[in-house]
Amino acid sequence: MNLFYTPDVSGDYYTLSPEESKHCVRVLRMEVGEPVVLVDGRGNWFEGEIDRAEAKGCGVKILEKKEEYGKRSFRLHLAVAPTKNIDRTEWMLEKCTEIGIDAITMLNSEHSERKVVKDERLEKVLVAAMKQSLKAYRPEYHTMINFKDFVVSCTEKHKFIAHCHEGEKLRLNEVYRPGEDVVILIGPEGDFSDEEVIFAEKNGFRAVTLGCSRLRTETAGIVACHSIDFMNNV
Repeated sequence: MNLFYTPDVSGDYYTLSPEESKHCVRVLRMEVGEPVVLVDGRGNWFEGEIDRAEAKGCGVKILEKKEEYGKRSFRLHLAVAPTKNIDRTEWMLEKCTEIGIDAITMLNSEHSERKVVKDERLEKVLVAAMKQSLKAYRPEYHTMINFKDFVVSCTEKHKFIAHCHEGEKLRLNEVYRPGEDVVILIGPEGDFSDEEVIFAEKNGFRAVTLGCSRLRTETAGIVACHSIDFMNNV
């Protein structure tokens, strides 16, 4: 199955962008009459077939539309401090999208070694992972925000902060109820500062552990994402 990201798709006919057309015709070597799937990243899934196989403007007849394709009963929002090596962050976003995530926010934390990211590049990673994993929803991407500003703006029912400091921390399965929206904070390589942990807890966040091992930032993000997904699908 070949899936194409078409955020502005509507009606019963659509012409792919030059980039997607080139990929379809020259890379995948698709021809007239072959089936394709278009998704707009907002839950709409369009099944169609190629009507005009041209590298500069591939035309698709839309035969069927499915709304809220793959919609879940909960929302998972991951807020993470990007890693110094941005490749690790990109890998994490890719894998979290494949597993299932609804929103991602880049955090500027006190110990962050990376204060700037290329939003456009990270959004492309999300789109590619969405297409590869055959999803109709593209994760919402939120650009870099200061840690405290993000903490005070959260509205999710379940709010957790994962860190490696000493003190009482519960496992996710002990504090999260499946089917409910959740946001999880993941710190940078140097972890959250003591002040940040205290600030988050004062604003309704609960401290959680992701296991007995000390995890890299990108690993912690994936473990948190998979844990929530698993609890909602058992």
